[in-house]
Amino acid sequence: MTRIYLVRHAEAEGNLYRIAQGQYNSILTDRGWRQVEALRQRFADIQIDAVYASDLYRTRATASAIYRPKGLELRPRRDLREICVGRWEQQTWGDIARTDQEQLVNFNLHPEKWYVEGAETPRQVLKRVLSAVKEIAGENEGKTIAVVSHGYAIRLLLAELEGYSLDRLSETPVGGNTAVSLVEAENGRMRVVFRDDVSHLQTEAYLAGEKPRKRDSALEPGLCFAPLRMPEQEDFLVDCVSAVWAESGKAIPFDRGRLLADAAARTTLVGYLGEKPVGLVQLGPETGWISLACVEPACRGRGFGVQLLGQAVRLTREREGRELWLSLAESASTAGFFRQHGFRAHDGQVLAKDIGYDPEYL
Repeated sequence: MTRIYLVRHAEAEGNLYRIAQGQYNSILTDRGWRQVEALRQRFADIQIDAVYASDLYRTRATASAIYRPKGLELRPRRDLREICVGRWEQQTWGDIARTDQEQLVNFNLHPEKWYVEGAETPRQVLKRVLSAVKEIAGENEGKTIAVVSHGYAIRLLLAELEGYSLDRLSETPVGGNTAVSLVEAENGRMRVVFRDDVSHLQTEAYLAGEKPRKRDSALEPGLCFAPLRMPEQEDFLVDCVSAVWAESGKAIPFDRGRLLADAAARTTLVGYLGEKPVGLVQLGPETGWISLACVEPACRGRGFGVQLLGQAVRLTREREGRELWLSLAESASTAGFFRQHGFRAHDGQVLAKDIGYDPEYL
């Protein structure tokens, strides 16, 4: 009998920033790396003979929790990848909800009806992942192995093994980041022993580092984004910045003329919840610099700020930048938010965040 631990990757940028990752090579978040450590501790006393993973960065990085401590070689496989979502890739779920609501409903509830240009079908994904796992089991008869893959791909596989047809996929659980499932394979058959276990994320050590996160609803897709429209949105821009400026405690008023000039010259994106603008992010003239980021006071505490940050990451990567920078006093009320999301003090009032890729996982 072969024992196969199926592991979903740790939290990656798309999970945090509410962006459709698909087969985009996103990196892990700070929380994701804490999950990797928790996963390492879980598998410390489990004999593992081989470790496989999809060839994407987030799965390879997650698999390091298992193969590195045990001195094993990672065996990457393209056929363990997440579903390719075609033209949805790197769109925010908010953008998708706004422009393709019917197919978003199908994706979540009726996968047999889902179709997006350039994407794989769920049935195609199931076929390749099932074939890959069967092949891996055949190569490792009588051994215990770990296979690190992706949420949707693993859910399709487990549903198939538990006897759910594709049109009943929505009835099956959704495994969280680093969820562990165990499958036993023998005589060409596979059965699920347990699935989607995240008990390693319930330990006192892990929970001590957790920060509360809020969204208006667990099902809320998040924000969609569009360039700032001037002069129509001048009042929104000024009001948003005025609130931030007032909270900073600065005695002098901000320079409205310079604010408007920067808005005309720099990349400025507005985040919308439905049709309502709730915040904005602006990049400075030098690659990686965030010159402005704010969420309307009435809309805070709902996870929108980190989605603005996600757009800054996306735009900076498009310009081949490896770091984000912003000028902010350590004592500022928003400094805690940026530190929570990976920014570190660099020089005086400058905070920096590394968004580069570690070559080991490429």
